[in-house]
Amino acid sequence: VQLQASGGGLVQAGGSRRLSCAASGLTFSNYNVAWFRQGPGKEREFVAAVSWSGGSTYYADSVTGRFTISRDNAKNTVYLQMNSLKPEDTAVYYCAAPQHPLSRFPPREYYYWGQGTQVTVSS
Repeated sequence: VQLQASGGGLVQAGGSRRLSCAASGLTFSNYNVAWFRQGPGKEREFVAAVSWSGGSTYYADSVTGRFTISRDNAKNTVYLQMNSLKPEDTAVYYCAAPQHPLSRFPPREYYYWGQGTQVTVSS
């Protein structure tokens, strides 16, 4: 199983960025997927999750109203659209999936992790 995060880069405060998480090695459409992030000197934190069908989403308070998670099961890809970015959004962003398909949402635990993509927001 591989989760490949991409789309990171340098963006100015107030700007937008879209991250992608491409999955392989699993029946992607059966898995809930989430984004996490880890800022400099901080612990990893939950950002957003989308259910296997795409019908349910869940967000951290810090990104609600600014970030949107979505998925395209035909492309085995989950997206994180980030708008109104702030310097405190600077972090390495990871996508993750639980071990088992068709599991509860949002998941309690995550088993598969991507390698991370760096997002830097300049003020």
